[in-house]
Amino acid sequence: MIFRDRAEAGQRLARHLEKYRGEPGFVLALPRGGVVVGAEVAGELHFPLDVIIVRKIGAPGNPEFGIGAVAETGDYEISEEVVRELWIPRGYIDRAIQAEMEEIRRRARLYREGRPLPAVEGRTVILVDDGVATGHTIRVAAIALRRLNPKLVVIAVPVAPPEAIPRLQEVADDVVCLATPEPFLAVGRFYDRFEQVSDAQVIEILKQFRVEQPQSS
Repeated sequence: MIFRDRAEAGQRLARHLEKYRGEPGFVLALPRGGVVVGAEVAGELHFPLDVIIVRKIGAPGNPEFGIGAVAETGDYEISEEVVRELWIPRGYIDRAIQAEMEEIRRRARLYREGRPLPAVEGRTVILVDDGVATGHTIRVAAIALRRLNPKLVVIAVPVAPPEAIPRLQEVADDVVCLATPEPFLAVGRFYDRFEQVSDAQVIEILKQFRVEQPQSS
């Protein structure tokens, strides 16, 4: 399965989320690429759109290899199996979390202009990204959201490796994924166009959906 671009992936994903139409809901997207996908879902379901900011924690000397992730709430998850295999010291993990939290705070100021996460208590929250590789980031986002007492947490992604789905089902009430190809290799492989999304694009999309929502304390 090949998606033309993130917008088309979001349109196709929205069709598989029709059962949530009409519910008190919210789409929370993972920036940056997930915001483009999430905008299509939110527009189709008539849900508000915002971001939840999560950062991958990379391995020493190989930042692209994720060993875990941390959310803007401070919730994090580390693969203890990988930590043992690579002999990663705890001090490295603590420093990496601190560094990523600094970047999270920067992005929160940029994308939400100092506003906190929206109030989602009692709502169906659809968590959207443009794809899943290890699943660390969107899984931690779901864990973080549980603390905000939503009615349901739904993870919705266009593509993921098959082995990631059970791990996502552990933390979500529903997982909607359009394709689980093997071999997987990389998310971008399943898009015809997979250009980097800029901060400016994220800000512009969020402005289009901005409505005054009751905020979490």
